[in-house]
Amino acid sequence: MRVKRVLRHPVTWGVLAFGAVALGVALYLFQPWRLFTTVEVNEALPAVAASPGPEATRQGEPSEPGGSAEPTEPTKSARPAREPKVLATGTFVSHEHQTEGRARVLELPDGSRVLRIEDLDTSDGPDLRVWLSDQPVKKGNAGWFNLDDGEHLELGELKGNKGNANYAVPAGADLGSLRSVTIWCKRFGVSFGAAALT
Repeated sequence: MRVKRVLRHPVTWGVLAFGAVALGVALYLFQPWRLFTTVEVNEALPAVAASPGPEATRQGEPSEPGGSAEPTEPTKSARPAREPKVLATGTFVSHEHQTEGRARVLELPDGSRVLRIEDLDTSDGPDLRVWLSDQPVKKGNAGWFNLDDGEHLELGELKGNKGNANYAVPAGADLGSLRSVTIWCKRFGVSFGAAALT
């Protein structure tokens, strides 16, 4: 009887309602199930397509004995695609979550630049972004929060927490000062892992 009385009391219903709302907010913010989910991407190494070379005209075969050869359609010889130039590389260190992988800044033959993250293996999480930062990469807890202290440039949402992905670097980005890359959890202001670019 006493339990029934407690359950019917308005204060009990208020506490239960508050608890349900708090649980809903916590689930929305932390999304704990994402610790057990994996988003894998496998983007190819960026390259500019092969460019056509100088035109070469072939002579046609005579159509009948003694006839003159007529030119056929010109053919184009293709130049091989050039490999991207490596501007900087780095290896990820773990911060708030165990993180492994490599980062490379590449310049494509057309002059555009991309950040390529390879063999990434980190936790999935809410609101993860890829940032370039002018702050140094520190190991352990000291590196969790410092990468947003100075200048940083967001390259977009993390495409996947495992695999290989390319992120376009804006033409005006100063890669002389932005010498670190981080997998940044924007919601909680913390680095999952980061790499110094050298």
